[in-house]
Amino acid sequence: MFLHSPLKFPKKKLEIMTDLKAALQEQADAVEDVLDRLLEEPEGPEAQVVKAMRYSALGGGKRVRPFLVVMSSRLFGVSDSSAQRVAAALEMVHCYSLIHDDLPAMDDDNLRRGRPTCHIAFDEATAILAGDALLTRAFEVLAHEDTHADPKVRCELVAELAKASGMNGMVGGQMIDLMAESRDLDIPEITRLQRLKTGALIVFACKAGAILGKTGEVKRHALRNYGHDLGLAFQIADDLLDVEASVEETGKQVGKDADRGKATFVSLMGVERAREQAHILSEQACKHLEVFDKETELLRAMAQYVVNRRS
Repeated sequence: MFLHSPLKFPKKKLEIMTDLKAALQEQADAVEDVLDRLLEEPEGPEAQVVKAMRYSALGGGKRVRPFLVVMSSRLFGVSDSSAQRVAAALEMVHCYSLIHDDLPAMDDDNLRRGRPTCHIAFDEATAILAGDALLTRAFEVLAHEDTHADPKVRCELVAELAKASGMNGMVGGQMIDLMAESRDLDIPEITRLQRLKTGALIVFACKAGAILGKTGEVKRHALRNYGHDLGLAFQIADDLLDVEASVEETGKQVGKDADRGKATFVSLMGVERAREQAHILSEQACKHLEVFDKETELLRAMAQYVVNRRS
């Protein structure tokens, strides 16, 4: 099953993928509504930074991470309203990272989700502030009692998202990624880079439901492992899209890694071997869900979706 070929699933799988598409859209719309409420524009000149926050956080994106938060939460009977607040907070962190990644000092991109990047649409200083404000707003949302009645749960959510976002997670991975432009990385180093830069937030998304549901270590560990394999498969698919897809499909510039001579899974493994590895990781991710006696078809379908997407 190739990324550049039309998807062909057996009838049952086709039905599940159709259900996944509908569920993704449903949760994308739901988190959009929550973000809209949480990022209400104030009066006064500070409204400019909120406009930039809204520009970057609303009206686009696959919302994979919010979807994973809600689906993992449903395994433990957590209300959608609680899960969607966590999902919105996580999406704020993700959007902050995209704003900063696109800056001239980082990846220097001018297109994101088919629109001008935040620093192009506004200006560089406003973009930096918008990213900072999205990050801090995320933790304000998690700490609020509307997210969960138990303050211990809220504290754990804050601590876990902080770890996933910071020097031992996404930011640490971004630092390694910047260094990769001036030195060669091997596959274990690239794997670690992507587990931090991309995988850490995806793992948090999968674990969030277990935290909200106050479940035991066995199921937390299963969701963590699912998230690890899913995150790595997601990144390999991204590397393939950078080689094979178009700007119109992805909504962002493609071919950047090759232009910069940056080592990726594709450059080191080749297209076909990288694609094969992504599918292996997708299958491994699904195996971690066998511990659950509840319906996990949509999470399994997500593991297939991430390696077959075109954007």
